[in-house]
Amino acid sequence: MTVLDCFVRSSRKKPRNDNKKMQYKGTKFKTEFLSGKIPENKKIVKLIYWCKLFHEQKLAPNHKTGSFGNLSFRIEQNRNIFIISSSGSDFGNFLKAENFVQVESCNFFKKTVYCHGIREPSSEAMLHYAIYQNRPDISAIFHGHSEEILNSAENLNIPETSKKEEYGTMELVESVLKIIPDTNFLIMKNHGFLSLGETIEEAGENTLKLLKKISGLN
Repeated sequence: MTVLDCFVRSSRKKPRNDNKKMQYKGTKFKTEFLSGKIPENKKIVKLIYWCKLFHEQKLAPNHKTGSFGNLSFRIEQNRNIFIISSSGSDFGNFLKAENFVQVESCNFFKKTVYCHGIREPSSEAMLHYAIYQNRPDISAIFHGHSEEILNSAENLNIPETSKKEEYGTMELVESVLKIIPDTNFLIMKNHGFLSLGETIEEAGENTLKLLKKISGLN
C-alpha cells in the first residue's frame, strides 16, 4: 500500500514565498529511535558539502533553531532506507555525522518515523520516505527555500503543487506525489522547492543550474 492509499483512507498573480512569515515548530510526527547509533556512511561527507553550499547560496535560510531545508540520500538501491539531515540542523555551522539520522521506515497511519541516531530526523522525513517509495530511480532529495526560484516558477514552467500545504503534513506529501512521476524538480506552493537526483551531485547541480539560469534572466 502506498502513502496515497494511506492518505485517502485516513482523510476523506502567483503568491510569493516569504520565509520571514514561516514559523518552524518542530516535527509533526512521532520519532521512535531503534538505536542511538550515529549513521556511518562515506556519503555523509558529500551531504555536508551540499548543506554548506545551500547555506552559502541562500537556499537554506536560517530560522531560530536551524535552517529551512533538508537533504537526504538513499543508502542502497531497491530499499527506502535513507540518511537525512536532522531537525534543527544549522547548515551554516560545522556539521558532523551526529547531525544526520538514518531513517529505516515510516508508518503513515501512526505518523511515526523509525530511525537510528541521536537527534530527531528532519520535519519532512515522511515526505522523503514517500518520494523514495514512489521513485525507485531517485537516490537523493534536496529540499530548500528560495524566493528567486519560487518567483521564477511560472516563467520557467517549473511544476508546482496546486495549493499551499503545511510543512510536515500528509496533505503536503499527497500534493507532491501527484506530480513527481513527471519531474525531478518542483515547487511546493508558497513553501519551497524539491530537487531529485539519481545521485547526490545531480540533486545539487540541478538546483545550481536553475539558479544560474534565473540570474541570466535578470
